[in-house]
Amino acid sequence: MFFDLDPATLISRIIVLIIAFTVHEFAHAWTANQFGDSTPEYHGRLTLNPLVHLDPMGSLMLLFAGFGWAKPVPVNPYTLQRHSRSALMWVSLAGPLSNFFMAIIAAIPFRLGLVSIQNAFGSSNAILPNPSQILLEFVWINLILMMFNLIPLAPLDGEKILDYFAPSSWSGFLEQIRPYGPLILILIVFAGPLVGFDLLHMIIFPPINALFGLLVG
Repeated sequence: MFFDLDPATLISRIIVLIIAFTVHEFAHAWTANQFGDSTPEYHGRLTLNPLVHLDPMGSLMLLFAGFGWAKPVPVNPYTLQRHSRSALMWVSLAGPLSNFFMAIIAAIPFRLGLVSIQNAFGSSNAILPNPSQILLEFVWINLILMMFNLIPLAPLDGEKILDYFAPSSWSGFLEQIRPYGPLILILIVFAGPLVGFDLLHMIIFPPINALFGLLVG
């Protein structure tokens, strides 16, 4: 599905990434603002303008590899912590939750019988995607973005969520591995599959498939 880059698939993914990434990052910014942190607004991120949220490399990765990223929303952890101990966790969770809610909304037409999954796999010669294909990609990619961002490694949202819920005895270990999070993530995403160990797919795709079936049917 990820590598069938016919024109219709490419166009549908472009539509999806513009909406999904924009809403994801806006959710971070809006939640931080609700907790009294004006940093996102100061940096122009409290907006639904996709041009300020999209990252060129992350967008290309989503188009051609099925997962990607946008520009992280800057926040001030000290301001958030002064407001509430859980504030940073909620700001981090807001992005993945927004993807989940978008997946639910996009799945409603399938559940109501307004569109068909079979129609989503039209002719490979089609230039423009049909509504079923766009909605199916919308559900699938939003679920991927949700699960990918919940991986508990910096700089992903899951790392800050884990930091909040983890026992205090874990704090030293989490602090030690935090600087290596991006490197570990690169090894998991890119190096693992090269040696036949695709840990990313082993971790995130079983729950994605389960949620996809639950939502779309």
